[in-house]
Formats: sequence, structure tokens, C-alpha cells
Amino acid sequence: MPCQNQREKSGRNEESIVIAHLTGTLNVKSPEYVVLDVNGVGYGLFVTLNTFYDLPDIGTKITLLTYTHVREDALQLYGFLSLKERLMFEKLIGVSKIGPKLARNILSKLSAEDLKSAIVQADAGLIHSIPGIGEKTAQRLILELKDKISRPDISEEDARYDILAKTHEKDGSLFTDAVSALVNLGYPKHNAQKAVQSCVSSRPSGIDSLKDLIKHSLDLLSR
Repeated sequence: MPCQNQREKSGRNEESIVIAHLTGTLNVKSPEYVVLDVNGVGYGLFVTLNTFYDLPDIGTKITLLTYTHVREDALQLYGFLSLKERLMFEKLIGVSKIGPKLARNILSKLSAEDLKSAIVQADAGLIHSIPGIGEKTAQRLILELKDKISRPDISEEDARYDILAKTHEKDGSLFTDAVSALVNLGYPKHNAQKAVQSCVSSRPSGIDSLKDLIKHSLDLLSR
């Protein structure tokens, strides 16, 4: 999955280190930020309200897609449950005079899909209703993103699957083989991926075998 290098606009040209995603235990969650425990290290990530509303209970192991914002005096992480939301976030901060904080505020008021519709339909009034967005900024946002927003993005389910597979590297081949087996049995790829994801997420200690993974995935698909 492609991930752009983010850098602060300054006289420096060095590329920054990018954290593409984090998997760990949800220790703290609030409407503004969460803390994810990854192997004993607590990562604080700013989140949108839409991501906050979809977060599971504290103590649950989750994967958050991330955007790494590097400044001269700080490194800030923004976390997203949805690839669509992160892609929209990245498009927003590409608009002049819209930084990560304002982009987060926009996506707390409108979902990525609702914002996309507003841009495509040139609904400046709806965008202007978001606190911090003036009329000129709303018009500029539509002007700069309307063409970009119509381009197809990477499949969200494929991206989630790829991230989860890479997160559990030792089980990576089992992921691929299990999904392939389920597809060969006649299940849609979308459903097969979701079943495999659910199985692995519910068994953080790992998968014993391909047969084991397929069996439990079939149990989920048959419900």
C-alpha cells in the first residue's frame, strides 16, 4: 500500500520517517486522542470523532492506519480505522492553508464519504458550516480537490487485508492461502478476507495451521 513521505515545509529536504500503521492494545480512548500499547510502548495518536465512535472497548487489540506529521519541534501521529478517512485526510492537508489539525476537525464533522459528496457536488455551504472553514477556504477546497476526489482509490478491504497480513508476518502465507481456499470454495473475496481478519484478530497468540484458519473462517461465514 503506497504511503507518501510527510515533511514539514521548511528549508530542509530530508525525508522523514513514516509510520504507516500500528497494531497494539487500546489503553486510552477519548474524542481527541488514543493511546495504543505496542509491545510495551505507548503511542499517542490524534483521532477524528468518526474514528473515535467506531473504536472498540479499551483492552482490545486493534490496528490503526497512521499519518506521521513531522515538525521542527515535534512528531505527531494521527490514527484512522478507515483507509478512506486517511486518504481523505491526506488529500485535505494537500490543500493550501489546511493543516493536520484543521483536516482532523473537518473529518470530525463530516465522514469521508459525506465530504467527498460535498466536494463533487460543489456544496460550499456545507463545507463552510464546519468551524474553522471560511467561505474562501471552502471554495478553494472544492477547486483543488474536485478532480482528485473522482480518481479511484485503493480498495479499502484489500488494504485492510494487506495491513493485517503484514502485521502478523509469521502468518502472512496462511492469510493468502486461507483467502484463496475460501474463494475457491465459492465465497466472494470480500467476505473471505473479512472472515480471515476476524479469526486472526480474535486469536492474538497466532494461528496453529492453515486447516485451523480455514475451519474457523468457515464457521464465521456459515453464521
